[in-house]
Parts: sequence; C-alpha cells; structure tokens
Amino acid sequence: MKLFEPLLDKVLLWSRHPHAPWYLAGLSFAESSFFPIPPDVMLAPMVVARPRSAWQLALITTVASLLGGIAGFLIGVWAIDAVLPLIEDYGYMDAYVTATDWFRTWGFWAVLAAGFSPIPYKIFTITAGAMAMPLAPFALASLVGRGARFFLVAGLLYWGGAQLEAALRKYVELLGWAVVALLVLAYFLLR
Repeated sequence: MKLFEPLLDKVLLWSRHPHAPWYLAGLSFAESSFFPIPPDVMLAPMVVARPRSAWQLALITTVASLLGGIAGFLIGVWAIDAVLPLIEDYGYMDAYVTATDWFRTWGFWAVLAAGFSPIPYKIFTITAGAMAMPLAPFALASLVGRGARFFLVAGLLYWGGAQLEAALRKYVELLGWAVVALLVLAYFLLR
C-alpha cells in the first residue's frame, strides 16, 4: 500500500502554489514566536519544487523568522508571566530552563547557536525577551543563526536537485514507515 508517495506528490504540488511563499513566510514567523512546526518542513519541498528560487525562499524564511523572533522577544518582555504556564503545559519547561542557563553563560552566542539547536527557537526568543537581552544583538544573532540554517537547507536541496527528488521518491515509503516506527517507539520509551 502506497501511503507516503501520494503525500509527497501533494506536498510538492502545494509547494508550487503561487501563494506558497506567503505561507512559508507565515509559518516561519509563527514558528519563531509560538507555533511548534519548523519552517524547514515547508522550505525543503519548496526548494525541491522551485530550485531556481532556492535563495529567495531561504531569504523569505530568514526574514520572516527574524520578525517572528522579535515578536517572541516582545512576548518575553511583556507577557512572560502569562506565557510560563503555557510553556509548562506544552512540555517546554526543561527547554526554557536550558535556554535560560545558556543565556546566563553565553548571551549573544546562545541566540546564534539556537538557529541549529534542537530546542525550539521560540523558547530562545521568549527567553531573550524575558531576560532583557538588548534587542539589537538579539536581532543580529537571530539573523545570522537562522539565516545560516535556512540557507544551508536551501543550498543542500538546490545542489541535490532532481537527483534528490528522484531518490526521495524512490525511498519515500521506506522513509515514511521508518519515521512512523520511530515515533511509535519513542512514544513507548518516553511514556
């Protein structure tokens, strides 16, 4: 039964939609301040579908992520007391504590590293605001860290090009079921 190949076709079709860059920008903005899905899941198929637009898509993702990061920063400045219970409810309290420790130790460099960290970026943006990090260094670190990540993703997919899409199509069922199996295994191990 082929389940993941039709999903791949649908995602690639959506990524070719004329409004897809706007959706990418919206997702990038939201992920940096409150939404749990990283923009890479949309950026990757869009670059595969539109390789000539790889750098433009990476730039859109970076700028929207920076603006969303500033929104997250402002949430940390003005609403940290209201947001902390949500951070705890959604299981991000350990990540928040880790981000706080990173800020105490490394400051600017913590935000720069956050672009590649497994800790959700929104935790860093909110923490930076809550810890009163100056906005200019925060914005610079966000721009460099997030930009490096998104341009790296776009570059790898651009250079992989048609061969990458063909390989993905060839192994999409195996990869899809492997991810499902890993998620089920993780669920039972972390329960």
